[in-house]
Amino acid sequence: MSDPTGDAKLELKQASKEVKESENVAEKFSAMTVSKNSEMNMGELSTVFSAVPTHKPVKKQIQFVEDKQEFSRFPTKTGRRSLSRSISQSSTDSYSSAASYTDSSDDETSPRDKTQINSKGSSDFCVKNIKQAEFGRREIEIAEQDMSALISLRKRAQSEKPLAGAKIVGCTHITAQTAVLIETLVALGAQCRWTACNIYSTQNEVAAALSETGVAVFAWKGESEDDFWWCIDRCVNTEGWQPNMILDDGGDLTHWMYKKYPNVFKKIRGIVEESVTGVHRLYQLSKAGKLCVPAMNVNDSVTKQKFDNLYCCRESILDGLKRTTDVMFGGKQVVVCGYGEVGKGCCAALKALGAIVYITEIDPICALQACMDGFRVVKLNEVIRQVDVIITCTGNKNVVTRDQLDRMKNGSIVCNMGHSNTEIDVASLRTPELTWERVRSQVDHVIWPDGKRVILLAEGRLLNLSCSTVPTFVLSITATTQALALIELYNAPEGRYKQDVYLLPKKMDEYVASLHLATFDAHLTELTDEQAKYLGLNKNGPFKPNYYR
Repeated sequence: MSDPTGDAKLELKQASKEVKESENVAEKFSAMTVSKNSEMNMGELSTVFSAVPTHKPVKKQIQFVEDKQEFSRFPTKTGRRSLSRSISQSSTDSYSSAASYTDSSDDETSPRDKTQINSKGSSDFCVKNIKQAEFGRREIEIAEQDMSALISLRKRAQSEKPLAGAKIVGCTHITAQTAVLIETLVALGAQCRWTACNIYSTQNEVAAALSETGVAVFAWKGESEDDFWWCIDRCVNTEGWQPNMILDDGGDLTHWMYKKYPNVFKKIRGIVEESVTGVHRLYQLSKAGKLCVPAMNVNDSVTKQKFDNLYCCRESILDGLKRTTDVMFGGKQVVVCGYGEVGKGCCAALKALGAIVYITEIDPICALQACMDGFRVVKLNEVIRQVDVIITCTGNKNVVTRDQLDRMKNGSIVCNMGHSNTEIDVASLRTPELTWERVRSQVDHVIWPDGKRVILLAEGRLLNLSCSTVPTFVLSITATTQALALIELYNAPEGRYKQDVYLLPKKMDEYVASLHLATFDAHLTELTDEQAKYLGLNKNGPFKPNYYR
C-alpha cells in the first residue's frame, strides 16, 4: 500500500521543479525581448518553447498577421471568408449568419452584369453568387427544424400534388423560412419563379440555394430601385412560361402585372396577399371594379394577425435595434406610431426593458387599448423634441415628416416596422443642406447644418427583416397559411370565389393553429355532444365565426 504522505511530497517536489523551469524560460524570453537592437528569429523562439515541459499545456498568444494575403491560403469550397472587412461591418452586413461567406471582391459587381450557371446547367436566375448555395442549404435545413407544421403539411399532401399545374410567381422576403415555403409549394406540384419584396431583406446564400435546385430566383441584398422592378419583370415576363397564381407581400408584383401585363393578369386564378399595404391596394382595385381575379387576404387571418404581426414583432424589434445601434432601452423615451398588432408587439417588448413608451393613434378603439395597457397616447408633435426613438408601424405615408425630423434632438433614432417605406419622409432628407454619412450597413447618420445627427435605420424600410432576423416558428404559421390559401384558390370550383377580396375561412385558420400545437405538446379539450349543442357548434369546429379577427 502506497504512502499518501510520500506521494504528496513527490508531487510537490515535481511541481517546484516545473515552476523553476518556467521561471528560467521567462528569464530567457525577457532577456531576448528587452534589447531594442536584438531580433528574435523563429529558431530562437522554438528553442525557448522547447524548454517548457512537454507534459504541461502551453497557452500561446494569438499573433495577428499584417499581410492580408495570409488569410487567403485556405479557401473554402464556395469562396473564402472576407476577413479584411471591419468587425462592425461584417457583423451587421446581413442578418444571416452566413454573411461572412460573402466574397467582398464580388460586392461591387451587379448580378445583372454577371453570367452564372447552376450545377444543372440553367442560367434562369439572377442572384449575388450561386457559389453560396451550400451555405444557403444549411440555413434552410436549420429553418426546417422549427417549421415542423409546414413540413408536416408537405408530407401529408405531397402524394396528392394539389398544386400540380400551378405556376406561381412570388414576391416576398427571400429568407431561409420563405425557402421552406417555396420548396413546399414545389413538392406539392407547383412551378415557381420568385423575387424579393424588399431590397434589403434577401439572404443571398438562400437565394443561391433555391436557384441551385431549379427555382428561378431574381433577387439579392442591396438592390437599387431599378433592380427591384427589373427582377419583378424577369419573373413575370419569360418565354414559354405564364403564371396562373400570385403570392405577394406588399402588392408590388400585383400592381406591376396589372399595369404592364393586363392580359396575363386576367388569366390569374388567384392572388394571396399577406401585408396591410398589399391588402389595401387590393381593396382599392375591388372598390373601383378593376379587380378581375379572386384574392385571399391572408394579413387579416387570425393566424397572421395574432401571431406573425404580434409575436414576431415583439421579439424582432429589439433584435433589429440592438444589432444596428447597441442602444440601451432602460429609461429611453420611445414613441410608437400605431397600436395595431405590430405596434402592440413592439410596445410590449420596449416596456419590458424599461423604456418610457408613448403611442400615436388615429383609431379611438386602438387608442383606448393603449391607454388600458398603461401607455400614454399623444400627438407626435407633443413629444417630438424629447423622444429618443421613433418607430412607425401604421402602413400609412408621411407619418414622420421633414418638419418633425428637423425638431428631433441630436442622436435620435428613427425606424420603420411597417411594410412600406413611405411612413418616414426619407425623400425630404435627400437635400443639399443635409449630409448623409454611412455608419455601417443599414445605419446612416443624417447630419443637419448645426451638427445635429439623426440615426436612420434601413433608409426607412422594414427594420426587422432588413437589419436582423425574425423567429422561424412564427413564420411557419404564416407560411402554412399562405400554402393553404394557394391550394384553396387553385382548387376551388368555378363560382366559389368571385372577383373580390376574401378572408381565409376560419376552419383553415384553426387547422393551421392545430398543426403547430404538437410543438408544445398541447392537448385540446373536446366538447361533449351536449356542450356542442348548447353552443350551437360542430364538435370539430370552426369555433369562431368568419367575422372574428
